[in-house]
Amino acid sequence: MLKAARQGELIQVCRGVYANIDQLSACMVDIESIVPNGILCLWSAWNIHQLTTSMPQAYHVAIKRDRKVKVPSFPKIELHHYTSNILEIGVMEKVIDGFKVKVYDVERCVCDAVKFRNKVGIDVCSEIIDNYLSRPERNISKLMDYARQLRVGNILENYLQVKL
Repeated sequence: MLKAARQGELIQVCRGVYANIDQLSACMVDIESIVPNGILCLWSAWNIHQLTTSMPQAYHVAIKRDRKVKVPSFPKIELHHYTSNILEIGVMEKVIDGFKVKVYDVERCVCDAVKFRNKVGIDVCSEIIDNYLSRPERNISKLMDYARQLRVGNILENYLQVKL
């Protein structure tokens, strides 16, 4: 592997983790090996669940607030720090491009869009809510339960009253 990395065929993502440069941009990388116990969130999770048409510019990974993680320069990874009780709400495992990754479920993704609506934009937040509401498998009671735990219940309720 070191020989292939020196020749430019592989790139060292982090210590002990190498990736083929040609395939890296087209598929999911093994986030678990780069950020152990990290959870894909925000733009990455919205994209995985097809809640938005916007493509993420980086992998967005949620980690515990007191953790220190050194991320490589490539692929671009943005870390988001949460307290333990907030971090674990709505976590699920999904297999993407052959890698098993932790990602937030759809209801948690909608709550995060509402929570960070001023950072991501009202248009993105509205698109995510619309896409969620158009799904036949939506679970409004689970969504509102998460919203109360994440302290966005009243705001989400206002959005839902307008949309429904």
